[in-house]
Amino acid sequence: MADAMYRQIADDLRGQIDRGDLEPGQQLQTELELRGRYEASRNTVRDAIKWLTNLGLVETRPGQGTFVVRKEDPFVTVLTRKEGEVAEGGQSASLLSKVGDSLTPSSSAIRVEIQPAPEDVATRLEVAADTEVISRHEQRHIGRKPYSLQTSFYPVEFAERGAPRLMSPKPIEGAVAYLRETLGIKQVGYRDWVTVRAPNPIEAEFFKVPTDGRIAMFEINRIAYDGNGKPMRLTVTVLPTDRNQIVVNVGDVPDL
Repeated sequence: MADAMYRQIADDLRGQIDRGDLEPGQQLQTELELRGRYEASRNTVRDAIKWLTNLGLVETRPGQGTFVVRKEDPFVTVLTRKEGEVAEGGQSASLLSKVGDSLTPSSSAIRVEIQPAPEDVATRLEVAADTEVISRHEQRHIGRKPYSLQTSFYPVEFAERGAPRLMSPKPIEGAVAYLRETLGIKQVGYRDWVTVRAPNPIEAEFFKVPTDGRIAMFEINRIAYDGNGKPMRLTVTVLPTDRNQIVVNVGDVPDL
């Protein structure tokens, strides 16, 4: 059975994109022009564009038209560490592409809040839902491109027991070492829990992506454990899938 007309149109346009006849950032013909070119109805042309949009090949900009999507050079986040290395709250990023001055990593000022633990945070930290936690939130860029959002959560009792820097907006270089030195809490391991979901409105605005989920988010929940097997910190990192790849190394493998 022959493919539906909209699929034939979509496949033809996709072929032009793959061959480079339609280049990244280039505008497609208008809907009226496509209808005349393929002798198709308005709904058929719209279904073809919708199909290409769902594949992440084109995007429609209100009042402007439909454009071929520019492919992002992906950043690579390595979740694992070599033997003997200590993992901090976040994940290190290395670039697949060559790193130039314009791709210098940077972070925003840290926003600190004290709040009752949200249900998912309480579950990860294994505390009661009304337990107060300290959240330390920052926005991260590589060059000018928004790269990730990261929030670390600590029980507020840590600050009360002798780790007051957790409540300061100043960066803490070596949070693992800081907790060990001030409270005697030693991190012995961590678990990364990775999910994929649609962006919320705040994430869509920061990363400049559509809100409809066509560009999904990686959400990495890193739960750090002390020597008693108790969670001591939760770090939630959100990265858009259009510019990020995740690598997990097992065994003796070369560096990227």
